[in-house]
Amino acid sequence: MEYKFPHTIENGHGEKLTFLSLEKNLEGDKLIVENFVAPKAGPPMHTHYFQKEALTVVSGKIGYIVKGEQARYAEAGETVVFAAGVPHRFWNAGNDTLHCKGDISPANTIVFFLSSIFAAQKKSGSPKPEMFDAAFLVTRYASEFDLELPWFVKKVIIPATYRIGKALGKYKHFVNAPAPVKS
Repeated sequence: MEYKFPHTIENGHGEKLTFLSLEKNLEGDKLIVENFVAPKAGPPMHTHYFQKEALTVVSGKIGYIVKGEQARYAEAGETVVFAAGVPHRFWNAGNDTLHCKGDISPANTIVFFLSSIFAAQKKSGSPKPEMFDAAFLVTRYASEFDLELPWFVKKVIIPATYRIGKALGKYKHFVNAPAPVKS
């Protein structure tokens, strides 16, 4: 799936992300990003197995946690880096909109994945993505991304929902979904 840059997505719950450009290089394409996060908003604990993510705070205050560590904070001019394969989350820890610029590399399928997750959140009207879309995305892209979910949800609810969605024809809008990256 091809995207024209800049490509902006919003989840309807305080997160706006713009994929500004894609820089080609030998290590894999680098995605240049900019995000705006409302106070207390931010993604849940997640892992991207292949991508390194770096965010430099332009304005506001970012709170972040790497799984197993204490919460930390960064302000304007400071950069936070999340290594590939490391579970983490971040949020707006201030009272004003958090504005960051950064990059994700290699890009792989992250534009499609995040665009689809944000669309599923808007579809549900909740920070939790619409259940059939979430089941499809979590199942198809399990080799690339992980969302921290309770064991029962991950091992029972998601697979069952995926199979029901497939049987009901709920995934026609994903017909052109890019193939997941495998290690």
